[in-house]
Amino acid sequence: MGFWELLVVASAPVVQVMLVGLVGALLATGSRAVLSADAINHMNKVVYIVFTPALMFACLVSTVTLEDIITWWFMPVNIGLTFLIGGVLGWLVVKILRPEPHLRGLVIAACSAANLGNLMVIITPAICSESPSPFGETAACHSRALSYSSLSMALGNFYVWTHTYSLMKNSGKIHKKMIEDGDLKDEFQKKKEDLEAMLLTPSTSYAAIESSQTLLPEDDAPRNFFEKAKISAMSFAELILSPPNAGTIMGFIFGATPWLKSLFVGAAAPLQSVYDAIDLMGNATIPSITLILGGNLAKGIRKSRLNISTIIAVMIVKLIILPSAGLFVTHAAFKLGLLPQDPLFRYTLLLQYTIPAAMGIGTMAELFDVAREECSVLLLWNYLLASVALTLWATVYLWFLS
Repeated sequence: MGFWELLVVASAPVVQVMLVGLVGALLATGSRAVLSADAINHMNKVVYIVFTPALMFACLVSTVTLEDIITWWFMPVNIGLTFLIGGVLGWLVVKILRPEPHLRGLVIAACSAANLGNLMVIITPAICSESPSPFGETAACHSRALSYSSLSMALGNFYVWTHTYSLMKNSGKIHKKMIEDGDLKDEFQKKKEDLEAMLLTPSTSYAAIESSQTLLPEDDAPRNFFEKAKISAMSFAELILSPPNAGTIMGFIFGATPWLKSLFVGAAAPLQSVYDAIDLMGNATIPSITLILGGNLAKGIRKSRLNISTIIAVMIVKLIILPSAGLFVTHAAFKLGLLPQDPLFRYTLLLQYTIPAAMGIGTMAELFDVAREECSVLLLWNYLLASVALTLWATVYLWFLS
């Protein structure tokens, strides 16, 4: 596959996102805007409660088996490493450039969370359509690529709706406190605990929410270990049982259990119509999120409080440093015998470091009413530059695997 063919494959899903986002922007402008602030808010809640869980469940039930989960055990580890490395780099950007307190979670989220959903499902199987296919016979390659990308989408969304969700939720609390108390910039700069509140793993994020209790009146803070443990457990349960994560967990259970899978998938499945209805709702996830992104961008592109240096730093992390780290991690894992021999599996792992930021960040920004405009601007620049970056890195990856 030549450079221009790779450019077309890498650009196609990005162009789709841009076009749907443009429709959202047009719907949000003018005196008779269809996507008003209230409409975006209600639409976002439907995406969070209905569409995203349906997408996760339908995808996992139809494509993933227990054997796949066991054989491809390194994939969740690899996705976790993308979040860890991206989170560390995002934290360094926050430390160096010091954006406003309520924007720090967004910066870390944009550096760590990738869109492992629709882009992976489009880009990974597309490489198999070339003649000759770089990864073996076309039909078998396409089937494996679809399975890899489907599992990647499910696992990626689980990380997004735990790690990234906790970051954005904490940012929402900080933003609300800033609105109540006025400009707290100086106070926040004095609090090292707040800077650490947006660290790198879900567990530290939960601890960060506890440490941010210093922002609350002293009387409202828990006074003993058991009260703190209770609050932490409730926060963790709320995180795990959020609608997207509930859909993912149920999808894994039904997909990995043959007799449960047969209820929904197959010619003789008694609940085939139920599965079709869930799949239909899940298909609305990506267009809805993208319309919301375009609407927020049209309303707030001039209100963004992110400076240009922060935007450039995030782009460097996402488009240059993180993919370079992915090459090292994947090569080391292969040399240590941790990966299957299939080069397409390694190619999928490498792409996970290269995909632009997760669209779900915009859903969370809207959900917690924090950094909506800044999120739209970051995602816009990331996706505009992603087509060229994806093409260049895909070329490097194919050479590296040859």
